[in-house]
Amino acid sequence: MGEMIEFPSNGGTGEGYLATPEGGSGPGVVVIQEWWGLVDHIKDVCDRLAAAGFVALAPDLYHGTQVSEPDEAGKEMMSLQLEQAAKDMSGAVDAVQERASGRGVGVVGFCMGGGLALVLGARRSDAVSAVVPFYGASPWQDAQPDYTAVRGAVLGHYAGEDEWASPEVARQLADDLRAGGNDDVTVHVYEGTQHAFFNDTRPEVYDAEASALAWDRTLQFLRSHLS
Repeated sequence: MGEMIEFPSNGGTGEGYLATPEGGSGPGVVVIQEWWGLVDHIKDVCDRLAAAGFVALAPDLYHGTQVSEPDEAGKEMMSLQLEQAAKDMSGAVDAVQERASGRGVGVVGFCMGGGLALVLGARRSDAVSAVVPFYGASPWQDAQPDYTAVRGAVLGHYAGEDEWASPEVARQLADDLRAGGNDDVTVHVYEGTQHAFFNDTRPEVYDAEASALAWDRTLQFLRSHLS
């Protein structure tokens, strides 16, 4: 269903995985990867969004690198050039807008990508109407979102048994966004689930019931804010 494409990225070139619905167009969504890279799970999320009627683009923030071990993933995440990543994500917003219908762009991010989704929502408040972080938090001290700049609606999905993006982190996120002036913030905590519960390529943490509920909520949210 999808294909790798290149797109302009602030004077350079970005690359990403684009999935388009059968009808050829629909509301646009940018999908931000976990710390593993642009792996099959993230491409599958794009394909699933396209099957639901969205134009979905996942920029490759690691520029070709994929990792499978947590130690490697941690190193890749912490060495990510954040300004370059911001350019790639912003370029992806423009690229998906060119191909999409509807109003505004949605951003869905996982783990590290959930934190970056909020950064993108702040930096591109001109275009981003909906932000959906899955167990997202920003591990970089110098890349905390400017919560006062996030104008799009926010729907957060967090795991009850997550020590990193904990329920406390989720509640603080909602408080920070509301304090920044955003009155369209909903955060769900899925009790008994682990970090990355939506990733069906990781059976040790995947939770089918929570994933189905989170996905239904995400599709309804994106449709209501983008179409």
